[in-house]
Amino acid sequence: MPTFGIGTWQNDESGQCAESVRTALEMGYRHVDTAQIYGNESAVGDGIAAADVPREEVFLATKVWIDHLDRDGVIETTEESLDKLGVDSVDLLYVHWPSRTYDAAETLPAFEELVERGLVDRIGVSNFEPHHLETAREVLDEPIFANQVECHPLLQQDELREYVAGTDIELVAYSPLARGAVFDVPELSEIAEKHGVSEAQVSLAWLRETGVTAIPKATSEAHIRDNWESLDLELDESDLATIEGIDRTDRRVDTSFAPDAWD
Repeated sequence: MPTFGIGTWQNDESGQCAESVRTALEMGYRHVDTAQIYGNESAVGDGIAAADVPREEVFLATKVWIDHLDRDGVIETTEESLDKLGVDSVDLLYVHWPSRTYDAAETLPAFEELVERGLVDRIGVSNFEPHHLETAREVLDEPIFANQVECHPLLQQDELREYVAGTDIELVAYSPLARGAVFDVPELSEIAEKHGVSEAQVSLAWLRETGVTAIPKATSEAHIRDNWESLDLELDESDLATIEGIDRTDRRVDTSFAPDAWD
């Protein structure tokens, strides 16, 4: 999995979404993330098809929504997702949340069935806490490839980062810019000024340095490029220490169906 990608949450205007995906891929991105609930899988597929990049070079991920996590729902909606995306398979399929119709004993074998059928290459989960991961690993014969969670300098996910360090599970960060809040953090602004870059690049570079894959959403070419240029930024030890010393727990994505551990 490429350790940097483009997210598409709330990028729901079809023309804009397709163009941002195409722009990102032609700029060098090779990881595209979407979900059934985003309502933009068709636009994402259009962007991939329009890009001058072979499909086999694109790591494509989508997620099954919480209303469809019974066995038949997983199978049927994934087949619909593939049709909307215009692809034969996805590289990674996530359980979007451990909520509502999610039942590890029923949901996860359906994901394994999709792997066996060749419609899905890897199984992922999203918004899972360590205890959810423990249960899922007990149920699955296939490995859990990734856990996608909100992660950024204002929500550093120390417990999850420590947990996955002892496994083969990749951590993927959504909302890696804290929905714009990183621009108002003095520590990040000081580091950004020091290196002559944006606070967004500092946040994304910090995630990369800590082994977390980031999938920032961006729609304009300027923002897509600014995020991409974070790959050229190398933070020094003092930068990393400053960021890890930010003592805040600022969760930007919370819902009524979030895990109880978030309370």
